[in-house]
Amino acid sequence: MRMDANERAALSLTGLSTGDAFGEQFFRFVAQEERLITTRTAPPGPWAYTDDTEMALAVVAMLRRLGGIEQDRLALDFAQGYDPSRGYGPAMHRVLGALGAGQPWRDVTRREFSGQGSWGNGAAMRVGPLGAYFAGDLDAVVEQARLSAEVTHAHPEAIAGAIAVAVAASLAWTGREAHPLPGRAEFLERLLPFVPESDVRGRLRKARDLPVEASVPFAVSVLGNGMGLSAPDTVPFALWCAGERLDDFEGALWLALSGGGDRDTLCAIVGSIV
Repeated sequence: MRMDANERAALSLTGLSTGDAFGEQFFRFVAQEERLITTRTAPPGPWAYTDDTEMALAVVAMLRRLGGIEQDRLALDFAQGYDPSRGYGPAMHRVLGALGAGQPWRDVTRREFSGQGSWGNGAAMRVGPLGAYFAGDLDAVVEQARLSAEVTHAHPEAIAGAIAVAVAASLAWTGREAHPLPGRAEFLERLLPFVPESDVRGRLRKARDLPVEASVPFAVSVLGNGMGLSAPDTVPFALWCAGERLDDFEGALWLALSGGGDRDTLCAIVGSIV
């Protein structure tokens, strides 16, 4: 299937937004969640998307308009697209409110978390379409993912998480016609060299090395499931799920969902890759 950069990004965005809206439907009573997941029953629509999609839309629009990330403009676009009803995390309510008030994004993002910067999963959740856009040029994927992350997430872990997801989306596209597709261990091995040394990278190594027969609860116990809303706690499990189901979009979403935790963001990341 021949697609140009904009078409690849749009396809990834479709996967991201579908995963996001799908995962958001499963914050229910435990017994109801378990019944739906066990029977693979999708809740009735319509499904509303969250901040994951809202911010990804801004990234994709910028790529279509400019062909790359322009940080000052992206900060303004994020602020202008801010819709509190979409379920942003507490840190992003502060950040986007400050950006909307005209404060410089570098100052705003670097003062989060006592000057460390946010290491949340927000930079990773929106970046899959960027990886698809630059598929085939991994140096550009890494650099553009870094630029996109820094606008809201100054912490190195958040940046590493964004780079990992973008590279995964790029590799998923360029390897789509391989027969057979790479397995999870090979897929993660290919992306590891591009991820900066970090807790994210360390957990991705663990995701690569989990046994083939590893259960979802075991994977969650080793990798996390986004419950902490951090990049290290979210990205490794999401990429484990993507690597397990590279050829099965629906199956990948159900696998990510079964881990619990930050379901909409896990499914958004997985959907953007697969």
